Amino acid sequence: MEEAPPPSPENILQTGLAFWASKSLLSAVELELFSELAKGPDSLDQLTEKLGLHPRGARDFFDALVSLGFLQRDASGQYSNTAETDTFLDKAKPSYIGGILEMANHRLYPFWGKLTDALKSGQPQNETTDDPEFFNELYADQDRLYEFLSAMTGVSRGANLAIAASPEIGWADHKTFADIGPAQGDLALQIALANPHLEGTGFDLPPVGPIFKTYMQDHGVADRVHFQAGSFFEESLPSADVITMGHILHDWDLEQKKMLIAKAHAALPAGGQFVVYDALIDDERRSNSFGLLMSLNMLVETPGGFDYTGADCVGWLRDAGFRETKIIHLVGPDSMVVAVK
Repeated sequence: MEEAPPPSPENILQTGLAFWASKSLLSAVELELFSELAKGPDSLDQLTEKLGLHPRGARDFFDALVSLGFLQRDASGQYSNTAETDTFLDKAKPSYIGGILEMANHRLYPFWGKLTDALKSGQPQNETTDDPEFFNELYADQDRLYEFLSAMTGVSRGANLAIAASPEIGWADHKTFADIGPAQGDLALQIALANPHLEGTGFDLPPVGPIFKTYMQDHGVADRVHFQAGSFFEESLPSADVITMGHILHDWDLEQKKMLIAKAHAALPAGGQFVVYDALIDDERRSNSFGLLMSLNMLVETPGGFDYTGADCVGWLRDAGFRETKIIHLVGPDSMVVAVK
C-alpha cells in the first residue's frame, strides 16, 4: 500500500496570505490599469507614469499581476491585458464586471478585517454599526448606491445571461415578468434583449428608479421594461407571469425569506413561475466555498442574512404552496431554483 505524502503547509500559507493577491487585483482595478492597457501595450516606465505610481513598487506590482495570470509581458518588456482582463475589466466595454471588485475594494475589504468580531457578536461590521438598517444607510448616498448597484451587475452578469436564455423557464410561453430588487436592472435587461416579446417591471425602493431607468434607456428597452417604486416589505409584489429574485433572499433572515416567497406566490397566476437565484450552497455543505463565504459576507453586511442550500430553498417554496420545483446550475457558484404555482 502506497504511503500518503507527508502533510504540506502550502494550502495553509496560500489561503492565509491570499489577501496579498486579492488586494493586488483590487488595486489594479481601482487604478484602472486594465482599462489603460485595453488601449494598447505599454512599457514599465510608460505604465508607471500613466498610473501615477512610484517606481519603487511598480515593477513588482505589474510582474505580480503577470504571475497571477492577469497581465502578459512580452520579450521586449511590454505589458498587455490577458483575454479575460481585456474582456471583463476594461471599463469601456459592456462586458465590464469590475463593479463588484470596486465595491470589494472600497467597502468589503476593510469590513472583512472585522470578521472575528462578527463571528463573536453575530452583528454586522459595516456602515450599519451606526444605522442598523443596512439598505437605508446605503440608499441614502447616491454615489455609494450607484457603486453598489453596479457591483450587483458585475457579480450577476453571467447568471443573468443564462437565465434570459434558459429553456427551463420557457420564456416563449409568457408575456410579462417582474424582477424584484433589480439593482441596475441587468437581469431585466438581459431577459428583455433575449425575449423581445416580453414586457417587464423592476420593483425596488424609489432611489433605484433613476439608475434603473437610465440603464434601460441606454440599452434600448425602456419602452418594454419599466420601474415600479415600492418596498417589498410593505407592499404587494407586482403581478407577472414570471417573478425573479436574484441575490435577494440571502440578504434576509429566515422569517423574512419566507415572507418574500409567500408574496411572490400571491403575485403569480396559476402556472406562473418564480425564479430564485443565489450562490446556492451544495446540500452537503462541502464544495461551494463561494456560497459559504458569501454567507459569511452576509454576516458581515446584514443583521440576519445568510446563504442557503438548494434543498433549503425547495423546502421553503413547497411550504409556500409551489407545486413544482427544480434546481438548475447557472454559471460559477450560482444556481437557480424554478418553482411553478
